[in-house]
This record gives sequence, C-alpha cells and structure tokens, in this order.
Amino acid sequence: MEPANPFLWSSGWRSPIYCDNRLILSFPEVRALVRDEFSRLTGELYPDASLVAGVATGAIAHGVLVAEKLGLPFAYVRPEPKGHGLANRIEGRVSENDRVVVIEDLVSTGRSSLSAVEALRSAGCHVEGMLAIFTYGFEEAERRFRQWQCELHSLTNYTALIETARKMDLVSDNQLAALEEWRIDPAGWGVQNK
Repeated sequence: MEPANPFLWSSGWRSPIYCDNRLILSFPEVRALVRDEFSRLTGELYPDASLVAGVATGAIAHGVLVAEKLGLPFAYVRPEPKGHGLANRIEGRVSENDRVVVIEDLVSTGRSSLSAVEALRSAGCHVEGMLAIFTYGFEEAERRFRQWQCELHSLTNYTALIETARKMDLVSDNQLAALEEWRIDPAGWGVQNK
C-alpha cells in the first residue's frame, strides 16, 4: 500500500494499492483453493462448458489448473496477436461453438478481460461467462460487462479485501482514508496524485 507513491496501471490509472494474484501460485494450499473454487463455480454455473480459456498472462496457470481438474481442454488468449510465427491471438485449439469459461486473475476496468472475450467470440466460441480471482467492482467494469452481455463472478473483491485488512489492523486510518477516496474516483484520484 503506497498512497504517496502510487502504482501505475496499464489503464493509466494510478492506485495506492496493487493486488498481485501471481503470488498465489507460490503457495500450494492457496493455489489449490483457487483451483477448487473455480472448478466448483464452473460446475454450478456453467455445467455445459467444453473449454477453459485463461487470459494471458496472469490467468494462464490458474486456467490450466481448472481445466486439468475438470478434464476439459485449455486455451489462452493473448492481449494481441503474437508478432511472429503463426501470429496467434488464441493459443490452443478452439472450435466453433465451444462453450467457454474464461478464467481471469483480476478485473479492474474490464478492458483486457473483455478483449479476450471478444477474441473468443470472433473465433466462433460461445462465452458462458468469466470467473475472476479478484475484482475492484468499478462501475466502469460492471457497465462494460453488461454491454458485452458477459457474466462475471469473482472469488473475492475490493470490499472484502479492505474489510479484512481493517479487521487484521493492516491499514492505518490515513491509509484507509486514501483507499476510500481512491475507490470513489479512481481515475480522478490518479490525476490528483501524479
């Protein structure tokens, strides 16, 4: 947590907090929990899924784990076509009419997540929905997911993170105030604190 020295996101927003879900892969118990919860949700929400697709790069490993547990094929979606070789955007075999569950590590604005959905739909796949480890719950992302008619379910979110940090006494009152200000207007907060 660095309100005085904010993190720069790929969206251009500045943030006092950085959520690095790649660290989950280093902890077998946590990694297994995420895999099992994604697998459970896939079975409950999307029982007709025929393919699991991960959003590169943060969700590739998580997606593979889910696909393996469910016995389903796996593919992943790059942010843009590879600049050499076959110039693929989607790596792995996908077929027209595949029913795809997209795995994402984190949703902030929703742009990169929905770009992957667009690529899969363009390949003829039916995207059942997206499962994410974490979402900030920004209105901008929620609006985008509604416009794209793509369901989004996450294992946890910003509100739960802040409540847990507060209960564990991991944030000071000043830090909590900065997090609340940022959450109200993340794009504006970044401009004010450049």
